[in-house]
Amino acid sequence: MCAFNSKQQEEPLHSGEVYHLWTYLYNTKGFLVTLQVLMNHTGDDDLKAYLEDFNENSVTEEEKQVETFLKETGIRLPPAPPDRPNVELQDIPAGARFNDPEIAVLIQKELMTSKLMCSYIMSMCAREDIGSMFEEFHTQKAEYEGRLLKLSKEKGWLVPPPINVK
Repeated sequence: MCAFNSKQQEEPLHSGEVYHLWTYLYNTKGFLVTLQVLMNHTGDDDLKAYLEDFNENSVTEEEKQVETFLKETGIRLPPAPPDRPNVELQDIPAGARFNDPEIAVLIQKELMTSKLMCSYIMSMCAREDIGSMFEEFHTQKAEYEGRLLKLSKEKGWLVPPPINVK
C-alpha cells in the first residue's frame, strides 16, 4: 500500500519535511526578534514603515502558517526567543546603532537566503500543500525584495559594483 494518496492531509510527512518545517519556524521566530531590534534602530520613516509591513504581513504570517501546520500534524514547536522592548532611537548609543543602509542590506540578505530555503523546501517536498505554502512564501519574499531595492535606490543606499566598460 502506498503511503501517499489523494488526501494530502492524510499523507505522512517524511523526515526531511518535518526537519525543514521545524527549522524554518525556529529561524522565523528568531528573525522576528531581529526585526524588533532593527526597527528600534531605524531612523528613516520609509524604512521603518517597510519593516513594520514586512514584519506584520509576511514574517508573522509565515510563522502562523507553519506553526499551525506543525500543530495540526502533532509535531512539537520550537522555542522562541523573548521579545525585545521598544526603545527610542536616541537612547541607543551612536557607536552601537545600526544605520539605515546597513539595515537595508541585512534585510536584503535575509530575503535572499530565505528565498533559497523556500526553493529548497519546495523541491524536496512530497506533499503538494507544503510545496505550495513555500511557493507563496518565496513569491512574497521576491515582492518585498523588489520593494526594498526600489527604496534603497531612492534613498541612495544601493552601492553598485564597478561597471566593466571596455
